[in-house]
Amino acid sequence: MPGQSVGVVESQRAHFDQPLQLRSGSVLPAYDLVYETYGTLNAARSNAILVCHALSGHHHVAGHYADQPDNIGWWDNIVGPGRPLDTDRFFIVGVNNLGGCHGSTGPSSLNPATGKPWGAAFPMVAVIDWVHAQARLADRLGIESWAAIMGGSLGGMQALRWSITYPERVRNAIVIAAAPRLSAQNIAFNDVARQAILTDPDFHGGNYYEYGTRPVRGLRLARMLGHITYLSDDQMGEKFGRELRNSAFSFGFGVEFEVESYLRHQGDKFAGHFDANTYLLMTKALDYFDPAREDNGNLTATMARSKANFLIVSFSTDWRFSPARSKEMVAALLAAGRDVSYAEIGLNFGHDSFLMDDAHYHGVIDAYLRNIKP
Repeated sequence: MPGQSVGVVESQRAHFDQPLQLRSGSVLPAYDLVYETYGTLNAARSNAILVCHALSGHHHVAGHYADQPDNIGWWDNIVGPGRPLDTDRFFIVGVNNLGGCHGSTGPSSLNPATGKPWGAAFPMVAVIDWVHAQARLADRLGIESWAAIMGGSLGGMQALRWSITYPERVRNAIVIAAAPRLSAQNIAFNDVARQAILTDPDFHGGNYYEYGTRPVRGLRLARMLGHITYLSDDQMGEKFGRELRNSAFSFGFGVEFEVESYLRHQGDKFAGHFDANTYLLMTKALDYFDPAREDNGNLTATMARSKANFLIVSFSTDWRFSPARSKEMVAALLAAGRDVSYAEIGLNFGHDSFLMDDAHYHGVIDAYLRNIKP
């Protein structure tokens, strides 16, 4: 997509002393949210777009840090002057969710009651808890109503939840590569990933910080499993096929196929910077997400509470959150009388397609956003 990056950015921190009642019944007495903003909030404070991150995402959506020029935001290709999330028109906000490991309060943060890391004592968080926390940040920033809330995967679920919980504060919701709730298969994938972490000897019941260890092996396996589900079969075939690292079989259990090398590299890289407790919390938040449960499974009744206009986007090769799941949301929104646009993009990158720089995909986002009034 043409346009420019936002360039050098800085993270900010907001502290909240007001206790946050969580869906689990627990209460978080105080917390910090780390966030970034791009562009300028207009005088009417009406041009703000909230970008919600997925499982392993964070607040650093776009640009780079002055002292880390290679640390580029995870959705940099879509944010900036002349890009779909045009910072000449919109004020973009990215937040690291509660329970995260990139600065916001989470399991690795100090528990004020003990002076030690929260670890296993950190309460379970749900998508609706993130939405309530984000709403407080919006209040702090003076944003009464979002021009749009946008996200892919778990980020799209947050956009959906926002539109239901705070209907007066969301004018548009852009839900990409998401689902109204997880299938049994998706819950199963998440559970296997969690078991890899929970059974790692270095996990220590979630209190590994006190032992000076990290469950790297478990987290590595969890990421490898997850990564398989993010890619399409065709993409893996095209990228790796059955190519060997060497010309002949070694008849052992080391790395022989290129796809094995790739997955192990991805696992090692992820385990080197992500927190295992955060991974556990994020996957459970995914599993618990089911807003229609409040209406006995009637998604139409649930979406009738929303007042936003919607853009739903799916990808043809995404089997983790298939186009059929997006069409469930479209059908419910239409039945509820909502204004909804839908696009199914033919990209070969599986679930990860929502992160790709593709002219058709970005053109759909750009066209939709050009038709909304900041």
